[in-house]
Amino acid sequence: MTTRAKLTVYSALATALASLCLTPLLTTKSWITHAFLVIAVVAAAGAGLRRAPLYRWTVPIGQLAVLFVMLLIGFAGAGAAWGGLVPGPNSVSALDRVFGAGLDDIQQYAIPAPPSAGLRLILVSSVGLIAVVVDTIAVTYRRSALAGLPLLALYSVGNGLAGDRGSWIWFGLASAGYLVLLFAEGQDRVSRWGRVFRGTSRGTESTGAVGLGGQQVGILALAVALLLPVFLPHWESGLLRSGSGGTPGKGSGGAVTSLDPLVSLQSEITRPSDGELLRYSLDADVAEQTYLRTGSLDQFDGTNWKLGTGTVLDLPATFPSPEGLRDSSVPQVRGDFTVSDRLEKSWLPLPYPVVSVQLPNRGDWKLDQVTRTVMPTSDKAIKGLRYQVTALDVRPTANDLRTAPQASQDVRDRYTALPADLPAVVAEQARVVTAKASTDYDKAVALAAWFTGPQFRYDTTVTGGTGNSAIVTFLRDKRGFCVHFASTMAAMARTLKIPARVAVGFTPGDAQGANVYAVTGRMYHAWPELYFAGYGWTRFEPTPSRGVQPRYTEQSATPTTAPTRQPTAAAQSSAPAPAPSASKDCDPKLRRMGECGDKDTAAANTGEESWLLSGQVLGTLAAVVALIALLLVPLFWRAALRRRRLGGGRRRPGGDGPGGLTDAQVLAAWDELIDSAWDLGIPPDESRTPRAAARRITETAELDENAAAAAGRLALATERVLYAPSGQVTGPLAADVRTARAGLRATAGRADRARAVLLPPSSAQLWWRISEAVMTARAAAGTRTRRVTDAVTGPVRRVFTRRKRNPES
Repeated sequence: MTTRAKLTVYSALATALASLCLTPLLTTKSWITHAFLVIAVVAAAGAGLRRAPLYRWTVPIGQLAVLFVMLLIGFAGAGAAWGGLVPGPNSVSALDRVFGAGLDDIQQYAIPAPPSAGLRLILVSSVGLIAVVVDTIAVTYRRSALAGLPLLALYSVGNGLAGDRGSWIWFGLASAGYLVLLFAEGQDRVSRWGRVFRGTSRGTESTGAVGLGGQQVGILALAVALLLPVFLPHWESGLLRSGSGGTPGKGSGGAVTSLDPLVSLQSEITRPSDGELLRYSLDADVAEQTYLRTGSLDQFDGTNWKLGTGTVLDLPATFPSPEGLRDSSVPQVRGDFTVSDRLEKSWLPLPYPVVSVQLPNRGDWKLDQVTRTVMPTSDKAIKGLRYQVTALDVRPTANDLRTAPQASQDVRDRYTALPADLPAVVAEQARVVTAKASTDYDKAVALAAWFTGPQFRYDTTVTGGTGNSAIVTFLRDKRGFCVHFASTMAAMARTLKIPARVAVGFTPGDAQGANVYAVTGRMYHAWPELYFAGYGWTRFEPTPSRGVQPRYTEQSATPTTAPTRQPTAAAQSSAPAPAPSASKDCDPKLRRMGECGDKDTAAANTGEESWLLSGQVLGTLAAVVALIALLLVPLFWRAALRRRRLGGGRRRPGGDGPGGLTDAQVLAAWDELIDSAWDLGIPPDESRTPRAAARRITETAELDENAAAAAGRLALATERVLYAPSGQVTGPLAADVRTARAGLRATAGRADRARAVLLPPSSAQLWWRISEAVMTARAAAGTRTRRVTDAVTGPVRRVFTRRKRNPES
């Protein structure tokens, strides 16, 4: 491996090791794989550009261009084409939106933050920029010592933000990568001085490597750097740890932990687990229909749903009255909850609306009084927690909600707000679905019935997201999971001026007997909450085959204003009913969730989606095809060159022709023999005469008599052209080339024959030609530039020259 190749590899390795200090910043570490891929591609791009006849300053520019394209492909899929591999016309604006969302997330979340697309974009792009800087300094300009500055900046920022989650391991890895880079460049510098006399015994030679003393100094410095922080004060820091998701806390003694409920929910839904997360008991007769709500997201900015700018307070002994509830003297239910060690980094699961919560350490929890969300101040606060809950048992009827008065103007203004760039299709579809409904309740029921109808399908393989583009894609494809159903119904309800928000939490647990229920990882869920004056926030269930329909959407009621509401409610009630289970022992909850239908139905549903429609499959196929096409360039070029050299007719340089051959045809035939031998492992030797070269090929390849004679005739014809007076060659040289080539292939091994076809060494001439053309173009451009410069500055120079010669004038 050449020194430049070693420096390229070691600079990429140093950047990758230094970037590991950023892994504690997010709740998941899968993003680092994307960062490593970016580092590798940037290093490969730099290696390729440095081999081209280009100015050194153009190499980092090319690497930055490659980095930008990779970011477009990786994070601007909404505007890309061809399976996301080719950036489209809207890719740049899509990337800008993701980056802007990431900047907002930095202001909202503490460490570790959820792995949102915006935060991953910021981290990956930062690592990519550091990779470009390190590669430019260490490899392009051969200043490896200075490459430690960007590596130190990367480590300092990452470890400073990680705070107490940082580790000396990250510093050790980053330092080791930097030392390896220094050793590689040091070895190259020493080797340029030639053999170094060390006073050793005779016969001992210097290999040009960095001496043992230099390696010891490097290891000693690394050991001191690792031990020194033990005796220094620790730097406490964090990623903007104030507030909860950007919510300023009033009266709160500390910051709440970061959590993007939808991001966490999507990751759990796409990899469901049967492990028990919590167990609880409720003394209500509707416990089997009670959802456990961890939080509610009431602000939609076109990118995602998130917690609004409410007020975070210390957890009170009694919660304030629920928003919109007219009669607070409704019956109460009580429950005991026990959280397992499997549930971490979650807001507190509670039935809605909760009145009070008894916790062992109330100081570890804060309350958002608007959404009644209880949030922890520590990531581990909920793990193994036991707590008691008192909640209101609000049971409105369908007629109660249908005749509810209109919400106040301030509620409607806040909870019907929509981004200005919301696609028009959302409001249009909402109006179509609710065309026959006249009240807010009947419109909500019509929306839920439409979503749970047969045209929509529950599918966890769909890419997550709650923004404008995700909603449009969901309405078009009609495939998604609860996050898509909940966020889309809430947005459509807001277009109808119905106050709406998105709640997250769990569906009712599995009954264990004696009013005890167990919640597993398969019960993560999201649903819309709609506001009705006098009854507050009420749950609706638009996700087919998931959850439980509220009784106020199933029961029949005498319509008071619209005669078409009864059929709408009936259709909604029957649409989501799952197919009967093939097994009598199928659990009712699994039957509700569609987990135990017959095998034939499951197979039919699986076959509905053709693999050809998968964007990942199309993208992978496109990448494979592009790679194969790139690898086949030498094969096709070599075959075309051989065909041109040996084709028939007078117009072909290597053709036999009806008469004598021209000098160009003879030389083309000889070049083909030399290249054929090169492809099969006999490189050309330009110092030999044609006859000596033919003899070398014959002896090295051990050609048979016919092949050796053909090679000899080609050599004689070539010498006649090169050294003899002008004369025509009439022999069938193309046939001789084919005979000699067949002899070469007959004596070569299988691997050599395969390489001669797929990656012929003589195809290096193609790169030489391209490089020569580029250098020629550069020289021509330089000549033209000098001419233009001389033409512009010549008169000025002549004026100054005359003044110097005649100072008196």
